[in-house]
Amino acid sequence: MNKRTVALTVDQYHEIIDTMRTGFSGCRANNRIATALIIEANLGLRISDILTLKLDDIVKDGDRYRLDIIEQKTQKKRTFTVPLEIYSYLQKYCIDNGIKSNERIFPFTERAVQKQLKIVTDYLGFERISTHSFRKFFATNIYINNNYDIVLVQQLLQHSSPMITQKYIGIGTKELEQAIEKNINLL
Repeated sequence: MNKRTVALTVDQYHEIIDTMRTGFSGCRANNRIATALIIEANLGLRISDILTLKLDDIVKDGDRYRLDIIEQKTQKKRTFTVPLEIYSYLQKYCIDNGIKSNERIFPFTERAVQKQLKIVTDYLGFERISTHSFRKFFATNIYINNNYDIVLVQQLLQHSSPMITQKYIGIGTKELEQAIEKNINLL
């Protein structure tokens, strides 16, 4: 884990993706890399695992879709549900780009993604942003949108303990102080 990398804010996420899709003077638009980062931000997978995905990897399982992978970094098996909306998004992307279901959806390297992201974040003036910021964005939003359930986030990220997850998403002094203030019950 890159301790210097920060989670994106919602505004940063939108601005990075929009800028990457439209380009700017000196930088061509790159919808393919933008889409890979969108999938990372929505599934919480590492970019290395996103870049190996094929549409065939996502299988229909009753009335839902399932993804079974072996994480490249940890070699842990990970099985989870892919929401229909994300599957449909990927399916449309593949159709629009002529990508067959048995081909890699994102046929480029992690280095290419990092390089493009650095160009865009430098242009926007954002610091300490890397591909991993999109996974942290996912984790932070899951945490906030699910009643601050750190165990849920731990399970989704496959961390070995809630303490690792707390450090990962940056639950720090500010959040602890707010929790104490909300719990004041003086008589």
